[in-house]
Amino acid sequence: MKMKKYKKLVIGGIQSKVFNLILISVLLITIAYMLLALRHSKMLSNLVAESTQKQEESIADTTGRVMDQVVTMTLERSNAMEVKITDELFDSAKDRLDFLAAYAEDLFANADTIEPKPYSPPNPADDGKWKAKVIYADGVDPEDPALAAKLGLLANMEEMIIDACNTFDAANMYIALPEGAHYSISDTSSSWFVDGKIKSYDPRTRGWYQKAETEGKLVFTDGEWDANTGAYCIECAIPVYGKSGELLAVIGSDLYLSEMQQVLSESAIDGEYYLILNQSGHAVLEPQEASFPMLEEDKGGDLRESKNQDLADVVKSALQGETVAVHLGDLEDGTYYITARPIETTGWVLISAYNKESSGRAGVALQESLEGIQEESVGSYQEEIKRYRLLVLFVILGLMLLILGAATILGKRIVYPLNAMTKRISELGENDLTFKMEDTFRTGDEVEELAESFSALSQKTVEYMDEVVRVTAEKERIGAELSLANDIQTAMLPHIFPAFPNRSDFDVYASMDPAKEVGGDFYDYFLIDEDHLGLLIADVSGKGVPAALFMMASKIILQNVAMLGSSPKEVLEKTNEALCSNNEAEMFVTVWLGILELSTGKLTAANAGHEYPVVKHADGNFELYKDIHGFVIGGMEGMKYKEYEMILEPGAKVFLYTDGVPEATNANNELFGTDRMVDALNSDRDAAPENILKNVRQAVDLFVEEAEQFDDLTMLCLEYRGDTKIN
Repeated sequence: MKMKKYKKLVIGGIQSKVFNLILISVLLITIAYMLLALRHSKMLSNLVAESTQKQEESIADTTGRVMDQVVTMTLERSNAMEVKITDELFDSAKDRLDFLAAYAEDLFANADTIEPKPYSPPNPADDGKWKAKVIYADGVDPEDPALAAKLGLLANMEEMIIDACNTFDAANMYIALPEGAHYSISDTSSSWFVDGKIKSYDPRTRGWYQKAETEGKLVFTDGEWDANTGAYCIECAIPVYGKSGELLAVIGSDLYLSEMQQVLSESAIDGEYYLILNQSGHAVLEPQEASFPMLEEDKGGDLRESKNQDLADVVKSALQGETVAVHLGDLEDGTYYITARPIETTGWVLISAYNKESSGRAGVALQESLEGIQEESVGSYQEEIKRYRLLVLFVILGLMLLILGAATILGKRIVYPLNAMTKRISELGENDLTFKMEDTFRTGDEVEELAESFSALSQKTVEYMDEVVRVTAEKERIGAELSLANDIQTAMLPHIFPAFPNRSDFDVYASMDPAKEVGGDFYDYFLIDEDHLGLLIADVSGKGVPAALFMMASKIILQNVAMLGSSPKEVLEKTNEALCSNNEAEMFVTVWLGILELSTGKLTAANAGHEYPVVKHADGNFELYKDIHGFVIGGMEGMKYKEYEMILEPGAKVFLYTDGVPEATNANNELFGTDRMVDALNSDRDAAPENILKNVRQAVDLFVEEAEQFDDLTMLCLEYRGDTKIN
């Protein structure tokens, strides 16, 4: 009998059959439930009580372990971060003084050829302005010709030191002479006056001067209060020697540590401490508001000899250059998590400690809170159980009254065709995915409709699987070919660095990142002979496989013609004729080609429609060099190209790129542009060619962010050193 529908009521359908089966099933379930309900209720109550006790024990154990792990990771990371910040501060000061010392040595070595500049004593009117001033020790004759000549020579460094102070946010810098003169550069002058007179100052009595003179190298003092400004600082100093080894001057700089002192003081909150030690194990910086937890007799002494063995072991290991892993140790007022790291530039040590008792308070509070929540939950659960029992009793009585009229079991009519369908489906395999209709499925209800739908679906599935197999095979073939093309293209470009390890007169580095599997950009560098280096960078029109094929042909022709000894313009002209002779695809390529004479630094170049090169001369910044542009290669027969020359001094750099760099686009459709590119180059203009390219790529990535790369991105950087020796 087929099912019939009257409005929303279905008679004879599966819905009706299921309803009838449920009525019969409820009667049996009700009887079983009544027997088990009381037993289950009691068992659940016991289980809740037992689980609550186990949870409390587990929470106490887990909380302790988790807090230990959290404190360990946090303390280790904060220690590493503070060490890095501190080391960068010291390293920056070291670099500044190394540079100024080298410059001063050069001044003294060439004193006969350098014109002295004027200098002056402090002037209160100069407060707020960066000015140089000279202060003398008692007994020093300012009119001494030899001393005056020496100060006049050092006055040539005033602008350079002022630039260094502004660039590195230094408080002041100074040069002390063995004769007792102090050449200071700062933005304060009135502090040098007492009762309207310039106070005397003998730098030779200062610890930084004596330490630099004694050790004969760049030194850092312990923390102390500056004699002039009264600020807490560490002084960095380096001696300058003459050709005969005599001490000419000591150059120094104050590193004001007010911010670092504040960080160390604030770290003492809630049991956390930082402490910086010098190479002798003495505390250089420690919290002012609360002392670091160590024995009273150890304060101010060498902590390697501390009576607290845990602290002494940490200090010894760290001063030997080891990073001390976080561990528990007993200090003066309790048990602490302790870790330490060496500060690379100075050889000092940063120690971090955190009170274990402080970390335990959070765990105790959490456990007490959870216990309260559990007690409240258990009480609520027991009340709900009581209400639930009454509700279930009323529901069971109601269901029993409803199912008394159900007498016919219709389960077989429902289950049998479904079981048969399930069995048939389970028999389907890879060799036979077709589901066919059978008489068993013709029940006249939803089962029959389901079987018919499944039969149609299985037929479509078979057809779809055949199509998927075909498409997958085609995609795998194309993917394999593109991968092989990428490997071939990568192999054609020079990619082993350093490119010429036996040459010290130049360095070159290049990179290419294609927008697709294969790209149209390419670069090359090659020695034409021992004194001539060929450089080229190019961008083929279009992208993908066609551009890659045209790129390989162009590269081979350009290199072969250049190796014959042709000039850059001749190379471009001959390559243009070769590519135009059979260019049915009407593709073209922009090219910049240069030949560097390594012995003289003369660079001869020609440009066929390519981007402007960027040149950095020895003492300058990177700047766009707007050279002469010819027509693109492969665009028109008979084209002529012009070449130009420039002289590269040792230390000069040439940066070449394709339009993928300035035309890199962010999500707002803005171009990266040549201005941002030049800024990225000048961010570290003295870096090696490899780092130059990394700086530019990093700047492009930060600008573009998540936007898709739509063009090949290719760069090349040459550094000319001028030393023609071959290793």
